[in-house]
Amino acid sequence: MKKVLSLILVLAMTLSLAACSTLREDAKPSEAPREETKLDPNGTHTVTDHAGNQVEVPNTINHIVVADIYPMASVLAVFFDSAEKIVGMAAPCMSAAKNGLLGEMYPEILNAKTDFIDGTNVNIEELLKLNPDVVFYSAGSKEEGEAYKNAGIPAIAISPGKWGYDAIETLNQWIDTLVQIFPDNNKSQIVREYSEKTYKMVQERVAGLKDEEKVKAFFLFQYSDSNILTSGKKFFGQWWCDAVGAKNAAEELENDNSVAVNMEQIYAWNPELIFITNFNTATPDDLYNNTVGNYDWSVVEAVKNKKIYKMPLGMYRSYTCGVDTPVTLLWIAKTVYPSLFEDIDITAETKKYYKDVFGITLTDEQADKIFSPVTDAGTGFAGNGK
Repeated sequence: MKKVLSLILVLAMTLSLAACSTLREDAKPSEAPREETKLDPNGTHTVTDHAGNQVEVPNTINHIVVADIYPMASVLAVFFDSAEKIVGMAAPCMSAAKNGLLGEMYPEILNAKTDFIDGTNVNIEELLKLNPDVVFYSAGSKEEGEAYKNAGIPAIAISPGKWGYDAIETLNQWIDTLVQIFPDNNKSQIVREYSEKTYKMVQERVAGLKDEEKVKAFFLFQYSDSNILTSGKKFFGQWWCDAVGAKNAAEELENDNSVAVNMEQIYAWNPELIFITNFNTATPDDLYNNTVGNYDWSVVEAVKNKKIYKMPLGMYRSYTCGVDTPVTLLWIAKTVYPSLFEDIDITAETKKYYKDVFGITLTDEQADKIFSPVTDAGTGFAGNGK
């Protein structure tokens, strides 16, 4: 009997360890669980940013400035479920906040100053008036980073493209970096678990598509009477297409970030579906009716079949990485392949995501607003449609 009991106990322990191992493998937390540490509120600690810089930041941070890494203001607001700490951000951030859900959820962000930066040009004197405890800036702006360092301002370089424009992994890495700075607010694992679970589900559903069944999509990144910018192989548009099993019409273009194209190229690609970002003010009707410039879209397949869609505007413009990335992925998948995702209630999923991951309760109206952006949300960028 003792031998039998011993065998049962060993078997139970083995199964328990195996279950824990499986959970850890599936969850893929961004970092190992750490012991709770209390930081001296008057002290500092060191953070490694996306440019590999070791940055000493204060343990108590009350004033945050977001420079030329535009989505970060919205990520911070959701991370804290408050925008009270954000005292400065760029004008394009403000136009998104005023015309999207961010300003409605966190009206205090509308008080942030925007006159310290023009494009990527930062006025250090004006910035210092905001008494920043930390500044977030684009990792590609090395001279800007040096200016902050010379002014004695703790500044964190944030990269939008370091992970191959993989919006899911980029969001995970951004949250990991915020947790380095604010260790008492550790959301790394829950964000990673939700975003990777969503990505895996989408991938599984589109895995069986044959090459001839894959929809050819085109991203209208910026648009004006003299300029059309899209995503080639090295920008977010390619990742969105790959993530939902679509073909990027402009995949042959190797340029990093956005690239200018002409109508002749678009005619040759003949996309079946077009996504218009909120980095311009154009709407589907502008393409259906040829109201911008001298372009004629009438012969393009997507126009003929009325398959042009304005991308969501949640806390920020959803084409890039941001807190809305997981629900944007669901929306794009459902838009491209409605029959494969007909069971997905995008409003319900959006509310669930915000509640489960960030503890934020959205109404149906607020969730729906994300997928019905206003035209003015595209203001603040060169190449606006109007």
